[in-house]
Amino acid sequence: MKRLFSILVIAAVMVLGAGNLYAANNVNTLPETIVNFVQDDEAAAAADEVEEESLGFHQELKKRFIEGGPAFMGIVLLCLILGLAVAIERIIFLNLSTTNTRKLAKDVEDALNSGGVDAAKEVCRNTKGPVASIYYQGLDRADESIDAAEKAVVAYGGVQMGQLEKNVSWVSLFIAIAPMLGFMGTVIGMITAFDRIEAAGDMQPSLVAGGIKVALLTTVFGLIVAIILQIFYNYIIAKIDSIVNDMEDASITLIDMLVAYKNKKRI
Repeated sequence: MKRLFSILVIAAVMVLGAGNLYAANNVNTLPETIVNFVQDDEAAAAADEVEEESLGFHQELKKRFIEGGPAFMGIVLLCLILGLAVAIERIIFLNLSTTNTRKLAKDVEDALNSGGVDAAKEVCRNTKGPVASIYYQGLDRADESIDAAEKAVVAYGGVQMGQLEKNVSWVSLFIAIAPMLGFMGTVIGMITAFDRIEAAGDMQPSLVAGGIKVALLTTVFGLIVAIILQIFYNYIIAKIDSIVNDMEDASITLIDMLVAYKNKKRI
């Protein structure tokens, strides 16, 4: 009987000890579980932030463009595409029209002194650019008189200047239209936002914020388009001015060469 009682007491003690040990283990692991859960949430939030930060400029621009709406955003994008097309075409044309005027003047002078007007005209014919064309027109009238050659150079210089400035006005037009379209989209977006407020009968921040954000996006993209095209426009104008200056200097040089050539022939 005592032995049975002792066994029961030992069993009871063991059961109680196991229960206390399990409870202690649960108490110790509970904070760890909570900590792990919190850490997982923080890791997920950090991953979301990293994903948002890793969103490139192109994706962010595309997202904002879609949020702005296809109506005015499409027109602003069309202005950018057409403006860039004209600007790139002008830049290529102007770069091809650029000539080393000093080398050309030296070659024409050497050909004029060695082979006459026909040899100088052949040099101009084999050279691209408006300066060579002006030289050719002046040399073509060299047999008549210096005044005739000078008038031909001045007249053809105006023609070449018109060729250089061709379609440049379209770039300036797109520069002016793009922000104006953006402002118009902003005004229409504000009107739409107030219409929603009037229909809802309540001044909800979500209605106002959403409408204003969409409205302002059109202005932002319009200004971006204008800034991009303005940079190209200024480069084109500077390039045209440089070529025109070379044309004027070349015209003066050509007249001086013709005067010297005619005086040499008289001697």
